[in-house]
Amino acid sequence: MPELPEVETIARGVDARVRGDRIVEVWFGSHREPFKTPAARQLKQLADRRIESVHRTGKYIVVELGAQTTQGASAPRGEIAAQWIVHLGMTGRLLVTTPDAPVAKHTHVRLGLESGRELRFVDPRRFGRLEFRDLAKGDGFAGPGAEPLTINGADFAELFHGRKLAIKAALLNQTLLAGVGNIYADESLFRAGIRPRRRAGRLTRQELKRLREALKDVLEHAIRLGGSSVSDYVDAEGAKGFFQLEHYVYQRTGQACRNCGGEIKRIVVAGRSTHYCPECQH
Repeated sequence: MPELPEVETIARGVDARVRGDRIVEVWFGSHREPFKTPAARQLKQLADRRIESVHRTGKYIVVELGAQTTQGASAPRGEIAAQWIVHLGMTGRLLVTTPDAPVAKHTHVRLGLESGRELRFVDPRRFGRLEFRDLAKGDGFAGPGAEPLTINGADFAELFHGRKLAIKAALLNQTLLAGVGNIYADESLFRAGIRPRRRAGRLTRQELKRLREALKDVLEHAIRLGGSSVSDYVDAEGAKGFFQLEHYVYQRTGQACRNCGGEIKRIVVAGRSTHYCPECQH
């Protein structure tokens, strides 16, 4: 599943290519699974709206939309009237392309834009979700947990205070930190020198300080490298990321630690494969 750096990379790429463009044509496929909001409602509500911006919240991509207008009319720029919320699930892709580009087999949505481009949602396994929100009828989308790139030290420490679950499990809990998944939990714990099975509530303030800084550094570096392409992930143009080339522990079971030369181990924590170095992490 795409994690924070991958979703951030896609959101930035889509924003750079479609910000200010207008949706003039909408096509939805017949599968029901991707639609948190009924397809018929999305089909009706997305047309004739300007894309004001695209950003990430947690593991979600939020497309901010202007007011709906009749074709040829215009709405005030910058006013947000609705949101289209995309969760990529396990294999989802949000791509900006041209109408004549080959249509992938599992394409569920095609938004034709005034510029002549198309915004497509492709999801072979159909675990992704699409939602439309009319802001005149309800609140805008908010992430389930704290933002790991901006949370301060005191608030970060408070998230884990008194918690008995393993720190790896706590990092994966989206109601605590939104956007962190298996890859970046493993990599940040390695860089902080903390074993994944340590009880979250027993970590010292110094350890939590190291962990917050390591997590932020790992996420920011991964964003600069376009994310980790270890499965189906590609960015808004269909290009792979490069951070997987710099993994220290994730999916490196049995290989030599790049820091100490010891053997990388694999265990299961909270039902998830977990990778760590017994020598570097304590």
